[in-house]
Amino acid sequence: MKIWIDADACPRQIKELLYRAVERRGILLTLVANKAIAFPSSRWIRGIQVAAGADVADQEIVRLLEPGDLVVTADIPLAADVIDKGGHALDPRGEFFSKDNIRERLSIRNFMDELRSNGVETGGPTSFSSKDKQAFANQLDRFLTRHR
Repeated sequence: MKIWIDADACPRQIKELLYRAVERRGILLTLVANKAIAFPSSRWIRGIQVAAGADVADQEIVRLLEPGDLVVTADIPLAADVIDKGGHALDPRGEFFSKDNIRERLSIRNFMDELRSNGVETGGPTSFSSKDKQAFANQLDRFLTRHR
């Protein structure tokens, strides 16, 4: 199993938590982004910089991931592709996407996009909090314990 991070928008606190987790457990972690991302020097951590453009990083993650891999992303369409390919998708706020909830999440996302395109102000996500970080850490720990 490998861990992939959709790194362009992943909160720094989540990346740092993942760096520590992969060092402790000896799991390969790959950050994928369309800009240079700094990360610690480690035999377990690597980065891939892709060309700029919508969904280029997402497509690269889906291309490279194998069934059973974990992808950390808040991008719902990417999460759907990961699940379709047999991977696991975890939101940085600690929510696992699954076959049971991804279609509903895609529908809500598409509805909100439609509202925004029609000029409706929908607001954005709440600020990332320590509660979100803790929820992520708990889910990650449970996942890694089950899948090792």
